[in-house]
Amino acid sequence: MPHDTSKPRPSAHALVVFAHPEPQSFNGTLKNTAVTTLREQGYAVEVSDLYGEGFDPAEGPAHYRERADLGVFAPLAEQRRAYEQDILAPEVQREIDRLERADLVVFQFPLWWHAQPAILKGWMDRVFVNGGLYTSSMRYNLGYFRGRRALVSVTTGGPAETFAHNGRGGDIDLLLWPLHYSLHYMGFTVLPAFRAHGIQGNGYAYQDESAFQAHLEHSRQAWRARLHQLDETEPLRFVDWDDWDESGRLKPGVEGYDYFIRARP
Repeated sequence: MPHDTSKPRPSAHALVVFAHPEPQSFNGTLKNTAVTTLREQGYAVEVSDLYGEGFDPAEGPAHYRERADLGVFAPLAEQRRAYEQDILAPEVQREIDRLERADLVVFQFPLWWHAQPAILKGWMDRVFVNGGLYTSSMRYNLGYFRGRRALVSVTTGGPAETFAHNGRGGDIDLLLWPLHYSLHYMGFTVLPAFRAHGIQGNGYAYQDESAFQAHLEHSRQAWRARLHQLDETEPLRFVDWDDWDESGRLKPGVEGYDYFIRARP
């Protein structure tokens, strides 16, 4: 069942989901900054190091020791049965337990091929379990994690201008929309993303090492400042369950809040 958010939790808990294969990378530094900064604010912090812990992102029959149907693999049906029978794969149950403890979930990753790395998408495929963490009536503002906050911290190789409106990298707000909307689907209150652009260096030819280190320190300080302002940050707005009609379209008079779901094409 969804969390009872009417009762205050005895202490704040944060989960940092880290999706980069190199601990000493720019992303690794931002992950460490998040852990330190949140602990300074009184959070108990856990880290899901997806590469470091060897999380398998590919959903498939090998993850289910007891199958609902041995003839045909239907992922949603298998997830539902495994959740109901309390026989989810250990690594999936571990991640769900971590999410259960978290008031705040931070996702740290680089933008690869205009989206999050495959390991993070696969984490969502496997951990957001059908029939357990979402159902046809438990989603959006009625989602399992309502009352919990989620925050994306993303890095890009190109500079900020290339990820602005009409930039050659694509509008970063649109590129992040599928992830943000999925978190909203799960019930999270989604905060605007933190973005560190123009990440070059460490073997790339675009910056020398001193410029890279200066950029890293600037981004680290900006990320610290952002984490200290969480309570003052206005969440992103999305349409909610009551905004849809019976056919799943926006009701008359509801405009929507983004480029993907809006009243007019």
